[in-house]
Amino acid sequence: MALREYLESLQTERGLSPNTIAAYRRDLKPWVEHLENQWTLTPSARKNDPVFLRVFIRRRLEQKVSNRSLARFLSAVSGFQRYLQRNGWDQQYVFRLPRMKTPKRIPDFISQADAKRLVEPAQTDSNRNRFLHWRDYTMVALLYATGIRREELARLHLPDIDRSRGLISVLGKGNKRREVPVGEETMRDLDSYLKERQAYLQTKAPTPAVFINRNGQPLSLRSVNRVVRAFASKAGLDITPHALRHSFATHLLENGASLMLIKEILGHASLTTTQKYTHVTADAMKQVFNAAHPRSGRKD
Repeated sequence: MALREYLESLQTERGLSPNTIAAYRRDLKPWVEHLENQWTLTPSARKNDPVFLRVFIRRRLEQKVSNRSLARFLSAVSGFQRYLQRNGWDQQYVFRLPRMKTPKRIPDFISQADAKRLVEPAQTDSNRNRFLHWRDYTMVALLYATGIRREELARLHLPDIDRSRGLISVLGKGNKRREVPVGEETMRDLDSYLKERQAYLQTKAPTPAVFINRNGQPLSLRSVNRVVRAFASKAGLDITPHALRHSFATHLLENGASLMLIKEILGHASLTTTQKYTHVTADAMKQVFNAAHPRSGRKD
């Protein structure tokens, strides 16, 4: 009951996406089931006996769960516990939580040279449907040119495109809207695709979604992933929509853009989230130094 109400509150009060709520459910449901099982086995124990938490974490470690996953679990439990305390629930679910240090993960990205090769002007592939070719190319080009998330791309509708100002309006995390610059070249690509889209939909039901499947329906998130990976593979690259987002931010930073500007374009709630890209560029600078400077200590 408590968990169900908490998950419902994540949608109604915080406006989290169904995917995010599903992730919370995957983390918290086994934990609540573990507690209820422990209370059945040891009915005389204190309901928030810290041993219960230690047993659960030990089992997760035995299952080879990473420290990062455990840290995410503890973060989910922390939010759950704050909700219980704020709403007057019994303290039987509330525990003192340990802190877990996790290594900072460097985002995946591609080089500027690979990105340029990936989004070279589209050439019609005679072996493929012309519409699908333009759709795939435009999706990849738009993801790289704007840094939007795959969810934002899938939810992009025709009225969200402002040609006169060179902007698109996207619905991000927490149902927050923001405007993102597109760039003249990518806007021309988008216009060319939309002409192909209009012709393709003449025999199908109309839809406001910008990117559609073979049946004229909005693309699913899974399809966005599949299209990007398939298109990139033709250029010899293995990338995801999220890697294109990371590449967009990294290349902006490498070319002198400010972190605050990148934060606003990406729709990050905190500048701390954006600062992870400084680690990427620092690593890139070290690689250039090691390869080029005579005092780098490299061996010829």
